[in-house]
Amino acid sequence: MSRTLRALVLLMVLASCGGGNFSAPRNLDNACSILSQRPKYGRAFKAVERRWGVPVHVQMATIYQESKFVGNARTPFRYVAGVIPMGRQSSAYGYAQALDATWKQYQRETRNYRARRDNIRDATDFMGWYMTTTREKNGVSLSDARNQYLAYHEGHTGYARKSYRYKSWLLRISSAVEARSDLYQQQLQSCPRRIR
Repeated sequence: MSRTLRALVLLMVLASCGGGNFSAPRNLDNACSILSQRPKYGRAFKAVERRWGVPVHVQMATIYQESKFVGNARTPFRYVAGVIPMGRQSSAYGYAQALDATWKQYQRETRNYRARRDNIRDATDFMGWYMTTTREKNGVSLSDARNQYLAYHEGHTGYARKSYRYKSWLLRISSAVEARSDLYQQQLQSCPRRIR
């Protein structure tokens, strides 16, 4: 077998191994449906609720807003003159849309250096860590989806300075996160016990 053909076969085998299923579950408006399609999500959410105290419905509403449950979600490209790509809008990546610097801080503080932003367990643990820090620094309850989201978006310092007050679009989004959190909370109470 020629060297080129061997390299091509090896490349195809490696490509077929893939990094996993990063697509969103169907019916994102139904918490029970999400958890029945992706049982590992439910296990990850429950682990974070036990470790950090962040309710499952708050985690789910935040992930919905950040990535719509797409594991390898990225921010869009920026373009100059509408055609020349100038890189992405930010380094946000994965389920939780964590920025590079914040993710590295999480890895250092939790000593979880192997954590990946496209892994649901790691991404939810990051959110638990971040929201717990928000509670410690800014006094925001872990069940307050609206203000937790504002702090998640603006950062702890930005939230403390109330930078969100001048962003009507962000206030609308944070209210939508709160409404989705309330919806998920109600739905989770009626889910079959095996997936709650």
